[in-house]
Amino acid sequence: MPSSVIRKFDYDPAAHRLAVTFVTGRRYAYLNVPEDVANDFRRAFSKGEFFNDAIRDHYPFERLR
Repeated sequence: MPSSVIRKFDYDPAAHRLAVTFVTGRRYAYLNVPEDVANDFRRAFSKGEFFNDAIRDHYPFERLR
């Protein structure tokens, strides 16, 4: 399902790094994200709700340019 908050995301399993691009254009990399969490995110019906519940404020992040 398309998200009204998240434009796209990509997961690097070797680095445990989840890159998220929001509809605002801002991009962030979330670090130390387990692969099972990334897979659950991929399968989530509501990407924004899952992101807020399971990723945001749970993993360190850095803003990407």
